[in-house]
Amino acid sequence: MAKKLTTMTTTKAKGTKAKTAPAKSKGATMTLEEAMRELKSLGNESVRAQNAKSGPMGRGAGDNQFGVMRGDVRKLANKIKTNHALALALWKTGNIDAQFLATLVINVNLLSADEMERLVKSVTFVWVADWLHSYVLKEHADKETLRKKWMTSDHPMAARAGWQLTAGRVVKSPEGLDLEALLDRIEKEMGAAASEVQWTMNMCLAEIGIHFPKHRKRAIAIGEKLGIYRDYPVSKGCTSPFAPIWINFMVNRQG
Repeated sequence: MAKKLTTMTTTKAKGTKAKTAPAKSKGATMTLEEAMRELKSLGNESVRAQNAKSGPMGRGAGDNQFGVMRGDVRKLANKIKTNHALALALWKTGNIDAQFLATLVINVNLLSADEMERLVKSVTFVWVADWLHSYVLKEHADKETLRKKWMTSDHPMAARAGWQLTAGRVVKSPEGLDLEALLDRIEKEMGAAASEVQWTMNMCLAEIGIHFPKHRKRAIAIGEKLGIYRDYPVSKGCTSPFAPIWINFMVNRQG
């Protein structure tokens, strides 16, 4: 989230030792039109071209974008701070740069479960989905209820979010999860799943293999059998998302 606390300097009365409590700094007041105008001014052709590319993770961003570098989106969010009404207005534009910004200035505590679900289902670009997951969904009070619901959803972005939340639970709070059943589903369903969903199902598969030695052999075997991301192009210094390689790399790194 884009909240930031700063200390407010005050003048103390002579002869007292009273201390003032830290106060939240106020962000710049900005209208939707002003925010969109600033985003447009930060647009970059090469970023637009990169965003437009489709790939193994899902479809490209389309034309409703300015192509703002992610670092510049963060700088603008730091300037605005939290502004829930503006965030909702930004999201409704459908512009992906506006939606990136919205995830950083929204107040997750003001979102109902239904509103959270509408945001998830309205995503059209997977990188926006990842920002929404990282900065909003993971902090939502009803994320576990939504996770369970989305694990049986036919909506690709809801299912994607469900598997991403489940992968997080595998790592941080696996109690109550039926890992064998998850592996059964992955083995049966991932091959025919939408590309957006495959990415987070694969994430869940890898996390099970990495963190649970009991299930590692089967997780690797499922990855080999399905072959998803086997030929995924990997930049120097990065790890392949092909589950057998990913699992073995992380296990070896952990020692």
